[in-house]
Amino acid sequence: MAKTPTTIVAALQYLTAPDKHQPGPLCAIAGDDAFLRHEVRTTLVRELSRDDQEGDSGEGLACESFDGRVAEMPDVMDALRERSLFGAKRRIVVVEEADAMVKRCREKFEQYLEKPIADAILVLEVKTWPGNTRLAKAVAKSGLTIRCQVPTQGRELTEFTKQLKGWLIHVARTQHEVELQRPAVDLLLEQLPTEVGILCQEVAKLSLLTTEGKAIDAELVRKHVGSWRTRKTWDMIDAAAEGRAAEALDQLDRLLAAGEEPHALLPQMASTFRRFAAAARSYERAESRRQPISLRTALQQSGMPPFKLSSAEGQLKQIGRPRAKQLYGWLLAADLQLKGYNSTKERARRVLETLIVRLAK
Repeated sequence: MAKTPTTIVAALQYLTAPDKHQPGPLCAIAGDDAFLRHEVRTTLVRELSRDDQEGDSGEGLACESFDGRVAEMPDVMDALRERSLFGAKRRIVVVEEADAMVKRCREKFEQYLEKPIADAILVLEVKTWPGNTRLAKAVAKSGLTIRCQVPTQGRELTEFTKQLKGWLIHVARTQHEVELQRPAVDLLLEQLPTEVGILCQEVAKLSLLTTEGKAIDAELVRKHVGSWRTRKTWDMIDAAAEGRAAEALDQLDRLLAAGEEPHALLPQMASTFRRFAAAARSYERAESRRQPISLRTALQQSGMPPFKLSSAEGQLKQIGRPRAKQLYGWLLAADLQLKGYNSTKERARRVLETLIVRLAK
């Protein structure tokens, strides 16, 4: 398969046509959008594995991941040198959350690029990647940098939005086998914030609502996708999980004044809070087995969406283990109260307010 080397590329460009971008011995997946980093990393490994299967071995790509917050350079180098007797000819090592490791081992990474290990690819997943450092310049020259950043204003935001619309149409066609019409994707971006993970989830949901042979059109989006209320509901949930009770209560007040029903808000709150409870339970079970795991791993096991992992980790720390363990009970009590004597709107409001205050700092 013919490939055109591109050393620095935007995430959506890479995701739309990964075969056009040749990885070098070191690849940097850089930016603060966790969902884009996850999608790029998954696609990069899949593409490399597909290429490797086209060779003589046919056994697939040997891949190993490290947590950059605790990983040491000798372990990463050993992993790059390892080869399986019956596996792939090429080796890939991914260092997740690699910012701290890059800071500690920048010179060693620079030295590695001067004489990289043959048939091995090192992937650094970082939030920050200043382009004026010697390491970034070296990767731009001989490797591949994929930028996972969402602009906030100006021409960059306009160009990103254009690419995002094209990619969402691509995702609908390739992953869900449905056509996403241009007016529909325009309306999606009008009604929802420019958060790639949320938009991708909405496309997946809409694809399930289409009948065979039908496309996702503007009418389907208008009928099933929320706008201002959707954004404010998630803002309220984030504020509650982060312990900002006053802000969460203010958002709740606005939603109820706009006509939102408490009975509709609780399931959305519960979908997030149940994951925190499940993560706390997984974390505690791993400790009891003397096989401790990170909070991030526990949240992944709970089903937390990839683009929410970074913020969810801080939220779970704020909630703390004692309260997280009580979340199942609090949510069950709130559900029973909404269905019982607290069924009036004003009493139901107090149930939600109580839940928010219990999570306050």
